[in-house]
Amino acid sequence: MSRRRDELKALLGGTSQPETPAPEPQAEVGRPRAHSSSGAVKAMGLALGNLRAEAQDARLLREQVAKGEKIIEIDPGLIEPAFVADRLSQPDRSDEAFDALCRSIESGGQEVPVLVRPHPEADKARAGWYQTAYGHRRIAATRALGIKVRAVVRPLSDEELVVAQGKENSERRDLSFIERALFAEALLRRGFERGTVQSALSLHKAEMTRLLQVADAVPVDIARAIGPAPKAGRTRWMLLADQLKTPSARDKAEREIATERFAKATSDERFVLILQRLTKRSKGSADTAEALTEDGGRVVATIRRDAKRPVIEFKGEADFAAFVADEIPALYAAFKARGRED
Repeated sequence: MSRRRDELKALLGGTSQPETPAPEPQAEVGRPRAHSSSGAVKAMGLALGNLRAEAQDARLLREQVAKGEKIIEIDPGLIEPAFVADRLSQPDRSDEAFDALCRSIESGGQEVPVLVRPHPEADKARAGWYQTAYGHRRIAATRALGIKVRAVVRPLSDEELVVAQGKENSERRDLSFIERALFAEALLRRGFERGTVQSALSLHKAEMTRLLQVADAVPVDIARAIGPAPKAGRTRWMLLADQLKTPSARDKAEREIATERFAKATSDERFVLILQRLTKRSKGSADTAEALTEDGGRVVATIRRDAKRPVIEFKGEADFAAFVADEIPALYAAFKARGRED
């Protein structure tokens, strides 16, 4: 690890510094200290995330060195955020991941520069202002530490900026599903072509459609109140959207948002609180079942959705039920993998 950090420093033209105990911020948060099998599995996942981040950092550095781009130091107070926000939460030192990033930069320096462009307004550009393409959290960290930020300055059009912003986040897998959905919708609202948005987020056409379905179905004020909810993927957000179709349901969600427990909860916990509030049935209420059909329209199963205990009931074909049961391990593995990507 120390050798890799020294190589990164050398590429940046800085001096080698000794290894510090502060690792990459996203990977270190919540590292378990107990010696248990679950802890070992989690530690392995954190290590893989750390390696992915380092590989991405090294790739960015190689590209910048190959282009001969000069890295300069800028006062972070002179850098504005990108014109389309890609995150639902603002970094502060109460956020463990952001605090870890601050500590890492404070002890080991900022290894990877951010990307900015001269401010698009001529007066501000002449006054030395810039606008962020990517690296918002690193800029916020240097601002919190009271130091200058290392940056590459590149003249970018609006389209080039959003593509750079989206691709950096997609490759790092930093954005949650709902953040990607709202980011895509915001870009379309600003007049960007659908193909540009797909390129920015590295999306296939079908993936783009799924993101926009959720962004369109979930009221943005409720999504922002919940926050990024990194553990919730498309399926759970669509379930929430289904529950929010009526004014009375949205009123229930607003009442939950106003509670003290909601204010104290994490983003993932806030998602669960609202979903449970909306799916909780009063005594004596009837179950509603959703039909699962084959291409010809024949019902092969029904599903009763419940936040705590969804139930699938198969219709007639015992062999099909047995087939589905055999496929459960593979389906669950695919679900977990998609959750990590979302």
